[in-house]
Amino acid sequence: MLGAVSGLILGALATPAAAHDDNSEAHHPCPDADLIPADDSTVRVVKVAGLIDPVVTDYVLDELDAAEADPNTFWFVLWVNSKGDTLDDDEFVAFAQRLRESELQVALWVGQPGSTAQGGAAELATVVSLIGVTPNSTIGNTGPLRLPPEWGMPFHDATDRLKTSTFTAEEAIEAQLSVGPVENTIPIPSFETYLAGFVVYRCFGEDGSVLTFPQTRTVISGLPLTSQLFHTISSPEVAYLFFVMGLGIMLFELFVAGVGVAGIIGAVFVLLGSYGLASLPTRWWAIALLLLAFFFLAIDIQTNVPRAYTILGVAAFAIGTLLLYDRVSMSWVTMVAGIIGILLYAYTGMPSMVRTRFSTPTIGRKWMIGEIGEALTDISPEGTVQIRDASWQAITNRATPVSKGGSVRVVGIDRLVLEIEPEEGGAKDYRERK
Repeated sequence: MLGAVSGLILGALATPAAAHDDNSEAHHPCPDADLIPADDSTVRVVKVAGLIDPVVTDYVLDELDAAEADPNTFWFVLWVNSKGDTLDDDEFVAFAQRLRESELQVALWVGQPGSTAQGGAAELATVVSLIGVTPNSTIGNTGPLRLPPEWGMPFHDATDRLKTSTFTAEEAIEAQLSVGPVENTIPIPSFETYLAGFVVYRCFGEDGSVLTFPQTRTVISGLPLTSQLFHTISSPEVAYLFFVMGLGIMLFELFVAGVGVAGIIGAVFVLLGSYGLASLPTRWWAIALLLLAFFFLAIDIQTNVPRAYTILGVAAFAIGTLLLYDRVSMSWVTMVAGIIGILLYAYTGMPSMVRTRFSTPTIGRKWMIGEIGEALTDISPEGTVQIRDASWQAITNRATPVSKGGSVRVVGIDRLVLEIEPEEGGAKDYRERK
């Protein structure tokens, strides 16, 4: 395929569909030939949204294989809205090389409006034939280039600038990023307008040659449901949330001592989160800090009092959250939500749960019946007694009076008032009650 950008940066850049509406000599490279529309030809479009990870690359390459196996396919278009990739250098180079060496013409479309192609997604400009950028969309911010320099500079004189910044479609045109002159350039507000330039004609020349040009009939595809699930799990925010939520649920199950349902759910979340983290450029020591944070929290949760280990746990969690990823970034909203969530979990949620689960049940006062105490005042019929070093309001059983200092026995309870009688000689001896 074409080793460098041999098409146009579209802002987009496209020859209007009207340019193909007639067979005039001004619009076709073989004006003396018979022009026969090739209605059976195909443009295959593959949507690439989110970070370009192994799930996405496997799917794109499978679609490229299918497109190359179809004799009617002439263009292979990547419909991109991506802030970068999670591939290591070898994986990224292998992916780009496969696109570069394809027998098909490969285009890269950044759209709809408001989309972006950054990092590795932008660097793929090195290996495609045509680049389209809608108004209000951007391309650039490549960071350090990873593709072999002999493949060419993806943005020519603006390559160094675009390592740390992005261009809109209009800026791309002004910077003359395309190879060769740009003629009949128009804004491209929609994908349909972009595809209007893909009109295929079979051009029969005098020497018998046949040339084919892009056309409009398209086959658009995206990740299937299962692949989309794993692609979503591999996003920085989802992988992080699944992992820490799973750890929190498993710790909850440990102290609740339930039947294990929460523990199983937590384990599933941890496994899914671990898959996502494994496919992302994570720092292993940051993951270790997240694990250590929950270990510290467990120590204080066991005592039901947030102390030094809780502070250490929250600090380890915050550092692990902020420095978890290497070449990709996580939304600050997700990071703030995670840190606030762990604070609430450690200082209110788990202590309250543990107190509720393991607190001593309310103790009744029936244990006091039969207890021996002392009259603190004359009881005739009401007064105060002392039972096990605690003072209680009391009333004599059947109005049998008790003098101050006398020994009494509790024979009944009426709310907060004890019914007592003399230890001996009461109206009804407690020892006779069965």
